Amino acid sequence: MKDFFALVEDRRSVRAFEARPVEPGLVERVLRAAQRAPSAGNLQAYEVVVVRDPQTIRSLAALCYNQTFIAQAPVVLVFCADPARSAVKYGAKGESLYALQDATIAAAYAELAVAALGLATCWVGAFDESELARRLKLRPGLRPIALFPVGWPAEQPARTPRRPFEEVVHEYQP
Repeated sequence: MKDFFALVEDRRSVRAFEARPVEPGLVERVLRAAQRAPSAGNLQAYEVVVVRDPQTIRSLAALCYNQTFIAQAPVVLVFCADPARSAVKYGAKGESLYALQDATIAAAYAELAVAALGLATCWVGAFDESELARRLKLRPGLRPIALFPVGWPAEQPARTPRRPFEEVVHEYQP
């Protein structure tokens, strides 16, 4: 297994997957890592839907504005915010912000866990939210916020450029 910093440096968004299954135990390891993510008030105001059915995965690709690479993946993870769960403790701020943060942090942990296991994914945030919720029969109130096709990589994308460190990071000066 890679050192954390090497993992962060080497992780790439992959949009091509080998035609081989991902063992359920590996998916479970990814999801258990996501479950360890910090959350506001430890409410864990999110849920994850695991999709393995190829026909359903193809329909999800269509709902993601025809990002057809999604249909190559043997597994898709859909991270959903649960605003009502967070609102119980934090009111409107929990509903509008904290639940989204909880789901996003869990998704980020999952993305790194996928890479640590030698698997690949690409964070997909462009989709028809209401149709995706309907297709997956999400209970009312759950909001899909990210979709991860997961599989064995069939490509090794080049490193994408980043803004200069000095442009992104600023130190406060009183």
